[in-house]
Parts: sequence; structure tokens; C-alpha cells
Amino acid sequence: MGSKWRKAKLALGLNLCAYLPRTLDDDDDGYSSLPSTERLSDAALLSPLSSVNMAASGPMTPLPSANGLRLSKSLSRSASKSSKQTCSICLTKMKQGGGHAIFTAECSHSFHFHCIASNVKHGNQICPVCRAKWKEIPMQSPSLDPPLGRAAVNPVGWPQNDALMTVVRRLPPPRRDLSRRHVVPLFQAPEPGVFNDDESLDHLPVVAESTNASDNSSLRTIEIKTYPEVLEAPRSSSYDNFTILVHLKAAATVANQSSSRNHASLPQLYQNPRAPVDLVTVLDISGSMAGTKLALLKRAMGFVIQNLGSNDRLSVIAFSSTARRLFPLRRMSDVGRQQALHAVNSLVANGGTNIAEGLKKGAKVMEDRRENNPVASIILLSDGQDTYTVTGAGANKSQPNYQLLVPLSMHGSDNTGFQIPVHAFGFGADHDASSMHSISEISGGTFSFIETEAVLQDAFAQCIGGLLSVVVQELQVGVECMNPSLCLGPLKAGSYPSRVAADGKTGVIEVGDLYADEERDFLVSVKVPAESSECETSLLKVKCVYRDPLTKEMTTLESDDVRIQRPEVAGQEVVSIEVDRQRNRFQAAEAMAEARTTAELGDLPGAVSILENCRRVLSETVSAKSHDRLCIVLDAELKEMQERMASRHVYEASGRAYILSGLSSHSWQRATARGDSTDGSSLVQAYQTPSMVEMLTRSQAMLLGSPSTQRLVQPVWSLGSQPKPR
Repeated sequence: MGSKWRKAKLALGLNLCAYLPRTLDDDDDGYSSLPSTERLSDAALLSPLSSVNMAASGPMTPLPSANGLRLSKSLSRSASKSSKQTCSICLTKMKQGGGHAIFTAECSHSFHFHCIASNVKHGNQICPVCRAKWKEIPMQSPSLDPPLGRAAVNPVGWPQNDALMTVVRRLPPPRRDLSRRHVVPLFQAPEPGVFNDDESLDHLPVVAESTNASDNSSLRTIEIKTYPEVLEAPRSSSYDNFTILVHLKAAATVANQSSSRNHASLPQLYQNPRAPVDLVTVLDISGSMAGTKLALLKRAMGFVIQNLGSNDRLSVIAFSSTARRLFPLRRMSDVGRQQALHAVNSLVANGGTNIAEGLKKGAKVMEDRRENNPVASIILLSDGQDTYTVTGAGANKSQPNYQLLVPLSMHGSDNTGFQIPVHAFGFGADHDASSMHSISEISGGTFSFIETEAVLQDAFAQCIGGLLSVVVQELQVGVECMNPSLCLGPLKAGSYPSRVAADGKTGVIEVGDLYADEERDFLVSVKVPAESSECETSLLKVKCVYRDPLTKEMTTLESDDVRIQRPEVAGQEVVSIEVDRQRNRFQAAEAMAEARTTAELGDLPGAVSILENCRRVLSETVSAKSHDRLCIVLDAELKEMQERMASRHVYEASGRAYILSGLSSHSWQRATARGDSTDGSSLVQAYQTPSMVEMLTRSQAMLLGSPSTQRLVQPVWSLGSQPKPR
């Protein structure tokens, strides 16, 4: 039995055969005799709809294998034998006298009568195993219920056509090409015109998602600090560009404050109050995703499904030449997880890359929702270039308009901030980094570069670690001059929309959401005139207005006035290291953007020179001389970018994506995945929050197969009984 499981795993790594699950009635002890690591990966082959009692101790996804081509005729024979003992639709055991009617077709393949009747009801008159066309088909009264003891295919009532369930044809006789795959869609009814079938939130326990505002007020707030570039300036001196740093930090979650306790129980993120999330994943399943990439995507999606709470909702969109809603917006309860896993496991790679259609479907899911969770976001993954909207027929290929990829409803607004950010993930060396970065910038999300395919799960983990810890929404930062003789200069806010009033007295920065423990730093320039007699000058005041995602209450916080001393004769100026540090960050980001523009024009030596000059300037700053960590990190990142511009080939393969991901991170001051940034030993770990680190640690421990992690995962994946002991 063990050898059969290994061969089945190899085949599934290349999507060459059907699932061959172990049923609860299987008396073979071969499976339990395998090593624990083999058993964990074998569980990935089980279909979650085979039985509510069928257990799985790990993600139900096929793991990649480099030996997938070692399929033999014996696997074909074992698959044929298995098809006679197992219903190829529900993947459970068929036994005479087992209480279930069995239908044997004229092609000799057998199925549970209820399963095949449901299949035929949707217009399929072809055998799901051998594709023989039937002359005689089973009919069933619509009043019949599913057989007891097996999970219904549609237990929650969402449209069956959305499952896009597929059955892979049995391997043909040896005289045919064994490398060909034949996929038979079981449900192909049209999608609903309106995606208003999201699972209701009416029954959610509000008390479980929030706490008494008075008891928790200190945890639902923002810390405001301000730093003038110098604390005192001579009375006779004037400044055209006096810099003030505005530093904001969101409060820690209850989970992060108590993370040192209860490690042996369920994850802290599930035990403490947080804002539930509506998450839509838009996944590329074009032909280039076949094999290892698709297997890794399924594993990463399994991790996401596992780590969403019962009040979070998930929808899955799959796109290739066209796009389809694979799974409607459903709560990740036990049943919801099983359905989501089944939908993800049904993915088959084929076709072109139509990113615009995928995002259009994702936006429609968000727009048509009847109810909204407090937090909403879209995750987009693609390994290729859009071949329909941007580079298709009639498109301007020399100057592609990437805005065409993003539905208008997802474009950012200067008045309301970004409502539905798209966090884009470029997978591998062949994706279009420019389009993915543009999509994330337009919508207010981040762009991550998945250079090493195996780190995809870690990249997703870091992303959802942030999304599951939102503590501030609709944050707006206002600055106001406190002296009529002062005037505001430019606001340095990266990608955040900002504006200064015509009179120069007030300015606003639209920030939006903040994750727990997340920090934001903005530089405000002020024109300061000379003073004739005053010993102190009041410069400005900072005001933050934001919404609490749990209580929905709007809160306003104000800082103290920012003041500097104005002595007649000042001593030696001491520049604030906090201000200098953020100046370095903005300067490095500007150098990255300039170098990227130069590289796109074909001048790689010029781009390298820009980065080298920036490194030299940074090395002379107060921060560098103080061995400031951010300055060290910036230098390491700039050096890495220089190396990725060594040649046009290297730049096209990884340099462009690495730079754009770095720009995305620094402009939003939010963590992105690039290079080895998700590795705990990496220098480039800017903006990671404790919640992100916790989720990353969980992901990496799971990949290593740590026993403690498997115990943690077990209540999520194993929804029924355990495999029979040896």
C-alpha cells in the first residue's frame, strides 16, 4: 500500500491522475506503516468532501515532486482497481450491502447512485472516469436526500457550479500518450449575475468580537510623537525648510501583549478580540502554473484557510484565459474550511493570463456583498503577464496602461482613502512586475516578489498576519501651523495621498488602516522666520482622526504643540537622529525610484551609479555614524539592488521586481516579501509587526513539520476521526 501512495503523490505533483484516498473501511495497514512525514503529505491527497469523518493532519494539497515522471503501468492498473472499489465522485468506499445503491454504467464503471444521479442532473451524460458516452442514464426523484454517513456535496447551499469540481481521466492504455491530461468539468452552469450570496453575518456573536470600550480604551488608540530637527535655533536665523518628524504607532493587540502566555493552546490571534476580515484571493491558474507552482499555491492557500477565524470570510477567484468565482464569500467555520479546501484542491492549470478579468471578478464579490466585515482586502497572485488587456491585440505595448487592469471601484480616492487594497504577489521570474506593482499602488496595497517559489506560503503568512490585526481604520493625519507667521512646505508621505491648503496653514495625510504595532513616519517642512524678541516659537500641532474597526466609533487625538527654543545665541546644533533616520529612508526610496527609471531606459551603469552615490551620502549621516540599524538595512538593500543590475538579463529576471517590491515597502511603510526578507536572519525585514512575525513563525514551523505545530494545526484540519492506528 505504501508504494501505491508514493506513486499517487508523484502523479498528483504533475496533475496526472485522480485522487486515490484511503477510505475509513480500508483494512490495509500500509498507510499507517509509513513514516510520519509521509503520512502527513499523504493526507494532502484526501478530498475534504469524501467524508466528514475522514481525517487529515496537514494541508489537503499535493506536494511537489521532482520524480513525477516515474509513473508506471502498475499505477494505471491500481487506479483502475481502485475505481471499482471507490466512487470516483465522492471518493468513498463502495460495498455491496452497505446501505447505498450502486449504479454500474454500460462502460463497467460503478458509482453511488445518488452521486451519479446528481452528476447527470446537471447535463453530464459522460462517464467521469473513461469519458464514454452513456445511452442509459440514472434518474432520481428530487425529493431524495443524500445517503446518511456521507457529507453532501452542497452542505451549505452555495451554487454547485461555483465549485468548478473536476475529475481527471483514468490513464489510457499504453499505446496512447501518457503525458496527456483530460479534465472533465462536472458542473458548468452559469455563474449568478449578482454575487449577493455571501454568508450572513447576522448570527455572529458581537460580544466575542469586541470588548468594553472603557476597559479596552488604552489598547484602541494611537501614540503620537513629534521631533523637530533641532531643539533650539538662533533667534536671528530663518529657515526655509525646517523639518519636523511626525511619528505614529498603533496600539498592540491583546494577543501581542499576552503572547508570552498560553503557547500550548490555540493561536493567540483566535483567542482575543480583533476585527474580522473579508478576504478575496484572485489566483492565476494559467498553463505556466502547472506542476510545482500549483502544488505550492494549494499548500499556501491551505495555510491561509487554516489560519482564518470562524468570523472571517473567504472567496476564491481563479483566472486563466477567463475568470471564475471558484468559491463564494463564506465564513471559515469547520464546514467552510472543508469547502474552501475542496475548491482549492480542484484547481487545474491551463490557458492564458487574464489578470483584468480576475480582478473584475474579485471586485464584484466585494461590491455585491450584502454585508461587510470591518476589514476587506484582495490577494492577487500571478506568475505571468496579462496577455489580454495590456499586451493583447490593440494594446499599446510600448507604453502599457496598467490602470486598465484595475476596476474603477478599486481605484484609490483622495477623499476617502483606499477602500479595497490589492496585495499583489509576483510569482517567479516570468511575472510582470511593473503591472503587479502598478495594481498594488493604484489600489493602496503592497507588491511582494516571490523569487524562490518555496517561500510563497511565508509571503502569504506575513500578509495575513497583518490583515488579521487591523486596529485602526480611516486614519487621517492633520497638521496645523500654530503661528501666523509660519507656512507649511511639502509633506513627505510616500504613497499616501497628502495635500496642503492654499494658504499653507494646514495639511492632511490620508493613511487608512493600521495593523497592530504598526508605525508611520512623515516629514513636515515648515518655513520659520527670524524672531525679534520671542524666546520660544510654537511651530505646529498634529491631529489624528480614525475609526475603531470593532466599535465603529470615530476618535480624535491631538498632540502637544511642537516648540523650539529661540536663544539669542545658540550652541552647537544637534540634529535629531530620529529626523535624520527618516530623511535617509526617503532619500533611499527616491534613489531606488530614480535608478529604476534609468534602468528602464537601458542605462544600467547609470542606475548602479545612482544607488552608489546614495550609499555614499548615507554613510556620512548622523544615523550611519551612530550605527543606526535602519541605515545599515538601507545600505544592504541598496547594495543588493546594485548586484541585481549587473546585466540586462539579471535585471529582467529579478532586479526590476526586487526594486519595485522595495519601493512598495518603503512608500507604504509596510512589510513586503522580497529576496530573503521572510527569513529570520535577513537584514531586510523593515516594517514587520509582531503579528506578522508570529504568523511567519507558524508557517515556517509547519513547513519544518514541528510536532508542536502539528498539534496546533490538528484541530483545524482534522475535523473528524483520526486514521486507524497500526
